[in-house]
Amino acid sequence: MPPKTKFAQEEIVEAAFEIAKEEGIESITIRKVASKLGSSIAPIYVNFKTIEELKEAVIQRIFKLSEELLKVRYTDQPFLNVGIASLRFAKDYPMLFRDLMLSNNKYLQNHQPDLSGVFQEMGQDPELEGFTQEQMLEVLFKMRVFTLGLSVMEANGLLPKEFDDQAVIDFLASMGSDVVAAARLKSQNND
Repeated sequence: MPPKTKFAQEEIVEAAFEIAKEEGIESITIRKVASKLGSSIAPIYVNFKTIEELKEAVIQRIFKLSEELLKVRYTDQPFLNVGIASLRFAKDYPMLFRDLMLSNNKYLQNHQPDLSGVFQEMGQDPELEGFTQEQMLEVLFKMRVFTLGLSVMEANGLLPKEFDDQAVIDFLASMGSDVVAAARLKSQNND
């Protein structure tokens, strides 16, 4: 059977995503994508003018995946779910995590996360009841710093062996409670 000559953009992006997942975003080349599809390079250039345009489509695919992970209800604590989503991404997609979070690249410079959904999740958490937006922003930033460190350890296989998924979630929840308690105490002391 002759090779397929037409591919939808989604098929090309998915093939490029698979390459990025295994080898990193900078490893995406037109030839590798064509090889993954069992095709010549022509169908790729029909859909994408440049390799950068294709990489940008892969970045959009990664952000969509990230948004899907953020929508999952891992626990009954909305704020904790945000941290768990980051850890899941680092565990399930370590190469992409390292590419986006540990490399000096242009991809995240053009794509700052929309925190409005995170604030909505935080607003539903009973532990954060009565917090101002400024206080929630401070809690969020501190937890993002902590979660990033934990996610880096996860993506690089540096967590202690006894840290199974539940232990990591419990550790994240404990730190979140500590940060929230400290923010509440700080607020009470300022009143």
